[in-house]
Amino acid sequence: MRFWGDTFDVTVNVPDWVVLERHISSRLRAGEGFSLATLNLDHLVKLRREPQFRDAYEAQDLVVADGNPIVWLSKLAGRPVSLIPGSDAILPLVRIAAAHGKSLALVGSTDDTLAAAKTHLEREVPGTRIVATIAPPMGFNPVGASADAVLDTLKQSEADMVLLALGAPKQELFAAYGRGKLEHVGFVSIGAGLDFFSGAQVRAPAWVRAIAMEWLWRALSQPARLIPRYAKCFGILPEEVIHALKLRFSATRNTPARESK
Repeated sequence: MRFWGDTFDVTVNVPDWVVLERHISSRLRAGEGFSLATLNLDHLVKLRREPQFRDAYEAQDLVVADGNPIVWLSKLAGRPVSLIPGSDAILPLVRIAAAHGKSLALVGSTDDTLAAAKTHLEREVPGTRIVATIAPPMGFNPVGASADAVLDTLKQSEADMVLLALGAPKQELFAAYGRGKLEHVGFVSIGAGLDFFSGAQVRAPAWVRAIAMEWLWRALSQPARLIPRYAKCFGILPEEVIHALKLRFSATRNTPARESK
């Protein structure tokens, strides 16, 4: 499923959980690096105005749908993909890493949050090995000298997969940058997922997520920060709906008509 931008398209190339597990397992087993991004409307807003972010997205190996609007638009286009939120992907990915005997690193947030998340993951998934927790300082440059320092620590730790909780666009920029430096490491952008495990943030209840209203829960919990963000997200929906319909109709036109018997 492709999503439209002024001069670019973003493709969700991992349609469901089964394909995601197959990709990650295959790369970890082979010792191959990768970078995984989780696309949502906020990312589409940023992609429209930040060329560096677009370059980072083009460098991602795997892109999943992180947000119900992305899933709905894919269905409207006739190219459905499944919802794979970054927060929900953490435990399944950690289980895959543990099953293959691979080590993990946590990057982002704060030292306290990372320590609590490490304890949680090691308790929830037997066999988990977290070999590094790194909380970059304020002003962290995801493609500069401070990024190189983090990559040096990751290299020394011999981590096989890194969970990035730096927020967009820093985590995607760092993933693309690190992918070119540490070719055997998998970089996974997960947003606020570690904060939920540590208790630094409280996630919406399951019933709120089930009715696709987690965005409203979050907006009400942090209105000053999130209401302007979501307003921008709603602002691009008409363009995305039109693009989805164009994809649907173009697919219909390109489908050969069945021969009459």
